Amino acid sequence: MEIIFSQKCLGYAAARHPESPARVESSYAYLKERGFSFIEPEAAKEEELLLVHTSGLVESVKKLSFSDPDTPALEGIFDYARLAVGSAIKAMELALEGSPAFSLMRPPGHHSGRDFLGGFCYFNNLAVACQKAIISGERVAILDIDCHHGNGTQDIFLGKKNVLYVSLHQVPLYPGTGLESQDNCLNYPLKPGTTQDEYLAVLQKAMAEIKKFSPRLLAVSAGFDTYAQDPLANIGLEKESYRKIKELILAAKINYFCVLEGGYSDDLKYCIREFLGP
Repeated sequence: MEIIFSQKCLGYAAARHPESPARVESSYAYLKERGFSFIEPEAAKEEELLLVHTSGLVESVKKLSFSDPDTPALEGIFDYARLAVGSAIKAMELALEGSPAFSLMRPPGHHSGRDFLGGFCYFNNLAVACQKAIISGERVAILDIDCHHGNGTQDIFLGKKNVLYVSLHQVPLYPGTGLESQDNCLNYPLKPGTTQDEYLAVLQKAMAEIKKFSPRLLAVSAGFDTYAQDPLANIGLEKESYRKIKELILAAKINYFCVLEGGYSDDLKYCIREFLGP
């Protein structure tokens, strides 16, 4: 699998914030030691952000004229966020060429909607990449395996017939959405303490719906906060669970790419390694 990464994404931080440079830096170092290579992304253009976001949101991030307790207005965050979007776009382009790809970047994106940000997310990296594929005529399915519901992704794509959004997430938990399915957005709420076997059984059902949709491209919001030791959630997956998740994705035989979302335990690097496979 191709990995998209830039050390530039490690250049911003907020004190005592769980979405820290260390979570991605340690994963990068661990994978590099094991022989993985990396592709440098280019920052997304403003017009690409506007494919899914309002000009008001884009301007507010550029000017740091927003306020969110979880999503700090940090100097330079506009450019850091554009680079994360550009990485997702590159991963999508590689996937359409037949090469699975993983964007190992920060900030994450799936809590950012058309005209709002939040939950550590400024722009919706995966949604911009998907929209570019959709505009070019592709039929796209999105699988969100982050422990938190991707309210931003659902906000962007709700009601769009050429895209299917599927999410497995803990309830109750931030952001408090995704309690039921709506139109083309299929939500699978999971109770706290859900085990690996229970999770994989639900994922099999979700993958059946994705295959029924017959997409040309599968985009994965790859959150690893379903890990049992994650400090921000309460799902019981183990490191090896992510290899099993990957096997179910591969069984669908759809060109796919993945974008890092959450995952805040010290074991994130091991979970990602299991997901990447051999």
